[in-house]
Order: sequence, then C-alpha cells, then structure tokens
Amino acid sequence: MTKIDRKKIGIKIIISIVLLFIALVIDRWIDIPDNPLTMTIMLLFWFAIFNLFAPKFIQKYKKILITFYSIILLVFYYYRFQTDQYENYLIIKDEWILPILIGSLPLLVLLWVYEQSKLIKTLRQEKSQAELSLLKTQINPHFFFNTLNNLYSLTIKNSTKAPEVILKLSDMMRYTIYEGEKENVSIEREINYLKNYIELHKIRHRNNNDIQFHIENTKNNLIAPLLFIILVENAFKHGMERLTSNAFIHIKLESNLKGVFFSIKNNFDEETKNQDSGIGLKNLKRRLALTYPDNHELHIKKSDKEFEVQLNIYMND
Repeated sequence: MTKIDRKKIGIKIIISIVLLFIALVIDRWIDIPDNPLTMTIMLLFWFAIFNLFAPKFIQKYKKILITFYSIILLVFYYYRFQTDQYENYLIIKDEWILPILIGSLPLLVLLWVYEQSKLIKTLRQEKSQAELSLLKTQINPHFFFNTLNNLYSLTIKNSTKAPEVILKLSDMMRYTIYEGEKENVSIEREINYLKNYIELHKIRHRNNNDIQFHIENTKNNLIAPLLFIILVENAFKHGMERLTSNAFIHIKLESNLKGVFFSIKNNFDEETKNQDSGIGLKNLKRRLALTYPDNHELHIKKSDKEFEVQLNIYMND
C-alpha cells in the first residue's frame, strides 16, 4: 500500500467519524421524531463506510445508488413535512419507507458479494490462462537442437534429405509458435505436427526401430494444442534414444463423436530414471486440469521394461 493510498483511507475514516458524530449531536440536541437531517447524515455515513471497504463497487454503481436513495429521501421528506396528521405519516413510514430503507442494505450487501465472486472467478480464469501460456512454452527445446545438429550433418554430406528436414522443422516451429497460442486447434493439424516430429526422428536414427503411428480419425474434433507431443517426446527421450536395439514406440490416436483417445507405448532401458516423474508429465497433468478439469482421463501403466499412457479427452455434449 502506497503512502497516497494510506492517506486516502485515513481521510475516508475521518469523514465517516465526523458524519456519525454530527448525526448523534443533531439527534440529541434537536429532539424531533424521525429527524430528516439525522436520517440524511446517517445515510451519508453508511455510504462513507461502504466506500471505505468497497470503493470500486461504490464507484461502479454510484449513479444508480445516488438516484435510488435520493428518490427515497425526497419521498420521505414529502410525507414527513406534508402529512397533516403525524399518525398517518407513521403508517406510511412503517408500511414502506422503512422496509425499503432497511431492506435495501441486505440487497446492497448481496450485490457486493456477487461482484466479489465475479472478480474472484475472473482472477482465477486469468491465472489459469497465464499458467497455460507458460506451460505451452515449456516444450523441450532439446529436440530442436538435436534436429539442427542432424541437419548440419546432412548439409555437409549434401544429403537429399536436408530439404525435407528443413521443411518439416519449419512446419513444426511455425505450429509451435502460432498454433500453440490458440485455445483450440483441429485434430488434423495436431496429427500433422506429430507426424513431422516422428518423421524427423526416423531420419535422425536411421535404423530399423519399430515406430508405429495408427490414426483412426473419423471426426475432426477441436483440441488444445501441444498436448500429445509431451508423451511422444517422453517415449523417444527415455526409450528409443537410450536403447541400442529392439526399441519400439507404438502410438494410436482416435477421434470420434465422444472425444479424442490417445495411447502410446514404448520400451525403455531399466537403468533409466522414472519416465513418469519428469517435468513433461507434470506439465501435461497441470494443463489437463486447467483445460479439461472434468472431461479427461490420464492412465499411466509401467512394467519392468515397458511404459504405456492412455489419454482420453471427452467432448462436451
């Protein structure tokens, strides 16, 4: 809190105390039933209190509140001074003037609570969006550096594969930078991204490793970008790049009316660290919790030499 903010709060507190003091003094010295001056000052006192604890709320609804209570006060003044018989005034006051004045305070509090709940919800959404943006940028750059090194080697050898590598890497970087910022992308674009990634790995390894990617794409659903790449990266990083022979990665992706269903299975070196304890999977779990809080299932199964993940994302009806 800045010095200026503290000064403003101090001024508001002093104004509230002064208003309350004036109202009490007038009510004591001028012995008039339902003193209009006291009623007006007390109303200003409560406005000052609300403005102290909820200044943004008062500023937002200032015109509405001033109009509403001004009308109530004017009607009150009219009946208080124009009624010939004080008994008639008391009936009018008890039937609707006081109920409106007293009943409006709980309504004011409820409106403030509603505004606070909206603010909290907005802040949570903004926090979630900020976390998602950060998580999307945490895709492992190690692959890109390895591919660039591989591209350098192919270029030196004048390999015909060099242009293909450049094109695929360019498509991947473009997708990561531009499509990765979107809330949703088509499943077809996500599949093309995964295909490019897998093809570049095939060019890099140049052996007969068993890499399979089966697609059953019957419906082009929209999906949050860059979810599956984390699982595919893990499979290559902990499996194929560490095993000297008989490495395999089997991937299956199905998209239908119910949702998108992705599974990946790979073998790994027994001496490798736990594949399910890395930053990548923690990143994925957090993104899923933010993006599909009640519409996803993530199943991880690990045996002595094999690691399998099933990710189900269900589409809303």
